[in-house]
Amino acid sequence: MTPTPSPRLQGLDLARYFAFVGMVIVNFKIAMGAEGGTGVVAILSTALEGRAAACFVVLAGIGLGLASNRSTDSIAATTVRRAAFLMGLGMVNMLIFDADILHYYAVYFMFAAVLLRASTRLLASLTVMLILMFPVMVLIFNYDSGWDWKLYTYADLWTIRGFLRHLLFNGWHPVIPWLAFLLAGILLSRMPLQSRRFQIGLILAGAVIYAVTEATSAIAVQSLREIDPELADLATTLPIPPMPFYMIAGLSSAGIVIGGCLLLTPTLQRLGVVQALAPAGRQTLTLYIAHILIGMGILEEMNMLEGQTPETAVSAALLFCICATGYAWTWARFAKNGPIEMVMRRLAG
Repeated sequence: MTPTPSPRLQGLDLARYFAFVGMVIVNFKIAMGAEGGTGVVAILSTALEGRAAACFVVLAGIGLGLASNRSTDSIAATTVRRAAFLMGLGMVNMLIFDADILHYYAVYFMFAAVLLRASTRLLASLTVMLILMFPVMVLIFNYDSGWDWKLYTYADLWTIRGFLRHLLFNGWHPVIPWLAFLLAGILLSRMPLQSRRFQIGLILAGAVIYAVTEATSAIAVQSLREIDPELADLATTLPIPPMPFYMIAGLSSAGIVIGGCLLLTPTLQRLGVVQALAPAGRQTLTLYIAHILIGMGILEEMNMLEGQTPETAVSAALLFCICATGYAWTWARFAKNGPIEMVMRRLAG
């Protein structure tokens, strides 16, 4: 048995777990053709779109930042090697699942390797710059280039030009502006995450900013729609395209989840909840691949990858997550890291 991680790290594992569950729900909905709907389940699951993945990237930034704070200069080399591993794994995964996030992580990590030791002021400035750069790029370049939005296919994905455009600008999690989420995580890693006061402040600030952002976006969209429907897209909080209102909403919602998990971890530990869920939060790379190969593979065998309702998709996602949680808890009895995490550590450090 391995030593029990500190409450702070267990709180981050818990946040990572909930972000993973949100990502599975979103991806199952997309894969099962269950988008849309007006019921409570449809509305709540739609609210996760872009938010869960954003929280995941912020948490990755926190993890890199904490590792950098307690290690030597070798962290940059390790980060580069892990980026190479994730790029290879992501490229293979893209052959099965176009919306893969791992190859984006690889590029985020490459930038992180250079910026981990950067000043707080520089990181904050780059975060803001990335968020503001994207709408400028949308005005200059054709955001729809390559996309068939009815089928969610990308015509020239496997060409150099198309791949780079998809990676940097108009893919599912484009480096501009999504790298801002990772940089924000590095910034958070420098904050007193163990402080109860900071945790409460993170929750309250996140909630206020989120509410104001959503309200302002709704007013702006309604006003701009009367002028030009396409102009209204610049003010949405939808993840595609990732405009500034979306980025702010994603950052603030991540703050709520992370602050909440850190704050509640001591209580949830006493109830045994953290011990049950945290192992899955430490194996999210393995479980991410599993939800595509195993989860979606089973759905394909059952002929459930199209025409399903949001309720069916969410039920399937939650069933997979329950099974994944049970597996991770059992695996953690024998090993600290998941299978793919072990391979990555062996190959990349």
